[in-house]
Amino acid sequence: MIRSIVRGAGTLGVSMLAATAAFAQEAAEAAPAVPNPGNNAWMMTSTVLVLLMILPGLALFYGGLTRSKNMLSTMTQVGAAAALAMLIWVGWGYTMAFGGSSNVFISDFSKLFLAGVTPDSTAATFSEEVISEYVFICFQMTFAAITAALVFGATVERMKFSAAMVFTAIWLTIVYFPIAHMVWFAGGEGGVDGLMYGWGALDFAGGTVVHINAGVSALVACLVLGKRKGYPAEPMPPHSLTLTMVGAGLLWVGWFGFNAGSELEADGTAGLAMINTFVATAAAGLAWMLVERLSGHKASALGFASGIIAGLVAVTPAAGNSGPLGAIVLGALASVVCFFAVSKLKPKLGYDDALDAFGIHGIGGMIGAIGTGVVYSPALGGPGGDDFVMSAQVIIQVKSVLVSIAWAGIGTAIAIYAAKALTGLRVTPEIEHDGLDIGEHGERAYN
Repeated sequence: MIRSIVRGAGTLGVSMLAATAAFAQEAAEAAPAVPNPGNNAWMMTSTVLVLLMILPGLALFYGGLTRSKNMLSTMTQVGAAAALAMLIWVGWGYTMAFGGSSNVFISDFSKLFLAGVTPDSTAATFSEEVISEYVFICFQMTFAAITAALVFGATVERMKFSAAMVFTAIWLTIVYFPIAHMVWFAGGEGGVDGLMYGWGALDFAGGTVVHINAGVSALVACLVLGKRKGYPAEPMPPHSLTLTMVGAGLLWVGWFGFNAGSELEADGTAGLAMINTFVATAAAGLAWMLVERLSGHKASALGFASGIIAGLVAVTPAAGNSGPLGAIVLGALASVVCFFAVSKLKPKLGYDDALDAFGIHGIGGMIGAIGTGVVYSPALGGPGGDDFVMSAQVIIQVKSVLVSIAWAGIGTAIAIYAAKALTGLRVTPEIEHDGLDIGEHGERAYN
């Protein structure tokens, strides 16, 4: 009798536990997702770090490379283009890139002007954790802003400020937002993935979306704009390598938000992206100086700064997709290739990419994007699984690079010719001679 009572009580207890567990599960499913405070804090920090890359980082890096009479105009174009990109991102950029599942090329317009976004709405990360949707919007907004600003590295010292603003608005809409959607948008259950995301392309932090996109666009823009007056016969050395070095340092610091932040979580993969951002960049800076020396030149501060940027560009798509040794090799390789693109290819073809936006961001982005398909291999220390097939992944990476080149090239041609029709595109010969600082903005960097 006692044994029966005990058995009955045990059965009842098990049933109650099961019912309690089921109730708890239903309650958890019904409860709204709450952003992880640690991840939210990390992503807010990362967002501010990417802003640091633009102002003052990129502005000083580009400004120091120009002639003194164009210092302020260069910095103003960088800052104003970034500011315009932020407003456009809130208006229609976010919804075009990440608004909802529509097709492989573009999202729907369900979140136009951030419709439906509230302080309580969330964005999913790569695990079961979530972050605030406003934080995710801000993080991706800084990516759009810096990519738009990067393009002007090829067109400085001769492009009208009004043309730069018109170009930025059109270019973001028809080039950047669709590529961001194609590479990074996951449609979820029953949804439609972005084109390259659906292929399985690896782009951790923007090798295609940011660097190939900006680099190819810069090349097309400078070809349409034409060469600077006196180029290449007249010497046009940087007016302040000190400011360029300061800018390069700020870019390196900010890039940790760019790369490690792209994990969207403060976890081990973010740590992997962090160390890769250290070592790939270090290897690239030294590799550029070494190849300078082997080519018969002195190892230069400009070379070191250029190598730093080449390494950062190359490791961007591989930041969380490579082991540290793979990142070192990738950074060094990209630096060497970019050196020859800048010192040999540009003079041979004769285009006036003033600050080497294509030679470093475009070429470095291609090396990094394709190389990611190699360093992802677990045999090389990458995080790829047992079923990873290097040749198949490299083919996917090459396809993604080709699509990005074609989309950016065609879209930029449309945007630059539209800006030309609306604004005239280029300053007068007199303003170009006197400098855009005084001619376009009525002020001088140095008095």
